[in-house]
Amino acid sequence: MLLWKEMPMEMGNGTTVQEFILEGFPASQHLGKVLFLVHLLAYLASIAGNAVIVTITCADSRLHTPMYFFLSIFSFFECCFTSTVIPKLLIIFLLGRQTISFPACFIQAFVTVFLGAGGFFLIAVMSLDRYVAICKPLHYPTIMSLKTCFLLVTACFTLPFTLITGPLVKISQLSFCGPHVIPHFFCDVGPLIHLSCSDSRSAEMLAFVVALVILLTSLIITIIAYSNIVVTIVRLPSAKEKKKAFSTCSSHLIVLSLMYGSSVFIYVKPKQTNRLDSSRGAALVTTVVTPLLNPVIYTLRNKQVHQALRETMCRMKISR
Repeated sequence: MLLWKEMPMEMGNGTTVQEFILEGFPASQHLGKVLFLVHLLAYLASIAGNAVIVTITCADSRLHTPMYFFLSIFSFFECCFTSTVIPKLLIIFLLGRQTISFPACFIQAFVTVFLGAGGFFLIAVMSLDRYVAICKPLHYPTIMSLKTCFLLVTACFTLPFTLITGPLVKISQLSFCGPHVIPHFFCDVGPLIHLSCSDSRSAEMLAFVVALVILLTSLIITIIAYSNIVVTIVRLPSAKEKKKAFSTCSSHLIVLSLMYGSSVFIYVKPKQTNRLDSSRGAALVTTVVTPLLNPVIYTLRNKQVHQALRETMCRMKISR
């Protein structure tokens, strides 16, 4: 596949390339068709699974609770996130078209970082929801009112936008004069900073600080919430109550472990030039594996979702 291409350049404050080339997975080029099929099936399964969660949450009144409201928003985030990255990767695997324009590259970078950051804040909100439900059950309906839920979700959209806009604008204003091969399968902040031929230390540090703030803020909220949840569960009198309380949190813990583990590995390092190759593997977890597993993890042992899904399917058959 083509990895270098002469391109026009503009002279302004610095030289700016008109296109980038996404390297993808050069070691697996001979498996392009196989990888296309595998990632296509994973993408379709992920979209279908998360869409089902959104649909049944809206359709079944028994799922009109804060927990399922946040879960449906999280599933919507996952659909958007994976749809921002995977279609371009599929084109690379199938057709070998690795080029992406400068504006499209930064739009993709902005959307992926925005949705990723929003997902972490939403994970923190879901942790708070479980904390209130388990530790303060009598006050749960009052605290987690519809207004509160909407305000929390609005914060999950506005906070990432506010935090990431400045750093990404700063990165887009750097000079890119070649090479322009991005050692990744999508436009991510780290590889873009690495490609700049101007002094990128301030942009690199700013991106690192913002990533650290986002991850640490959501992680601290989650740890505090679950520390209180564990204490409350341990104090429950019966084993049955303990098992029920833990089962409502276990799926959430699995998902956040996958998200935090891979994202800390990718973003929380001050030198973006390090471990670019290994970051691709970690990025696959956040863009393919996690969105695919989320619907399974959240619904596998959830009797309410199973029942709602069965009844929704029955209604669809009757309507035909």
